[in-house]
Amino acid sequence: MTISPLLIETAQKTQAAARQLAVLSTDAKNQAIASIAPALENAAPDILAANQMDCQQAQADGIAKPLYNRLKLDEAKLKGAISGLRDVEKLADPVGEIQIYRELDQGLNLRRITCPLGVLGVVFEARPDAVIQISALAIKSGNAVILKGGKEAIHSCRELVKAIRQGLATTPVNPEVVQLLTTRSEIIELLQLDKYVDLIIPRGSNSFVQFVQENTRIPVLGHADGICHLYIDREADISKALPIVIDSKIQYPAACNALETLLVHQDIAPKFLPQIAAELQQKGVELRGDNHSQKILDIPPATDADWQTEYTDLILSIKVVENLEAAISHINTYGSGHTDGIITEDPEAAQTFMSIVDSAGVFHNCSTRFADGFRYGFGAEVGISTQKMPPRGPVGLEGLVTYKYQLIGDGHIVATYAGNNPQPFTHINLL
Repeated sequence: MTISPLLIETAQKTQAAARQLAVLSTDAKNQAIASIAPALENAAPDILAANQMDCQQAQADGIAKPLYNRLKLDEAKLKGAISGLRDVEKLADPVGEIQIYRELDQGLNLRRITCPLGVLGVVFEARPDAVIQISALAIKSGNAVILKGGKEAIHSCRELVKAIRQGLATTPVNPEVVQLLTTRSEIIELLQLDKYVDLIIPRGSNSFVQFVQENTRIPVLGHADGICHLYIDREADISKALPIVIDSKIQYPAACNALETLLVHQDIAPKFLPQIAAELQQKGVELRGDNHSQKILDIPPATDADWQTEYTDLILSIKVVENLEAAISHINTYGSGHTDGIITEDPEAAQTFMSIVDSAGVFHNCSTRFADGFRYGFGAEVGISTQKMPPRGPVGLEGLVTYKYQLIGDGHIVATYAGNNPQPFTHINLL
């Protein structure tokens, strides 16, 4: 495939800027992040106007409601993103951390030290506020980033990146560390830039993530669907369970950590389901249920496809299960490995659930909506990884660094430690 010379030039500039950024001090990086915040605040009227333009066009194009909710950037959402930016500034620098410091022999010392990845390629749908989060995390971790937002957010992303680069222009960090691609064809080209891009982070549907993985040689940090479950155990406290379910489903239904399937123990179902159904339906949630739940509630049937669907909307599937093991089996069969929770006062049941459910986030007596980098104290996140290899779950700074081994000797050679009379290694940990 032919890559446009302009994109190659952009990638080369980004890589060069990343190498400059990688050796900057923590203070220099913090100064850069601090300078972005007022630049965004000053540009807020332009950013919000651009977002309104995107929203109007998206509505004219018939955008799905969940995507529209993610696209819309109001003043409160923008302020929240800027607040997250300032939180990233306060976080510890993940670069330069010595993980291993070991004497191999006298005068021969080994260190394993964290370092930036280099250039990140981040492709995302709808959410323009992700530009702020990703840029802040990239800079703090010493990485440059090439952003590609969805066409529905093009005007918003342009204004955001413009403000970010203006903020960086007054700091030691080269503004070239944050780039924005704007055309659909550039996605495929970006995936071919393995000479310049070190990690691809796709944020979108499961099919989109799979498409990215199948069309690049660059390592991919995957985020599959967020098919999240709550299991209401036989020993659940209903006064806790009701608000947790409501929050998990209602607080922001378009989020990937919103509740999609509710599992209820058969012993508590006759008492719990009428109460939760009344509250959910009052809030406009469409309910679908299995045969058992339909005997308790007057709701349409849930099909096998419902158990595998991330609605990101006011729709919820309900299933009554005979025991804890059946709930765990359902989650491990149909879940996406994102976030799943149990509501129970039985500590043994909770421990069993949290040990056996195979997800990045396993929660006890709390909302699935807590699965978020900002709420975990990461400042922000570049995405949520549902793969088993680390990083897993909300990915903050620690997921954007790798490490290198530094070995310092004084004329040492391997022959000294081989042969018939080898000198032994000391292998003394110095940390």
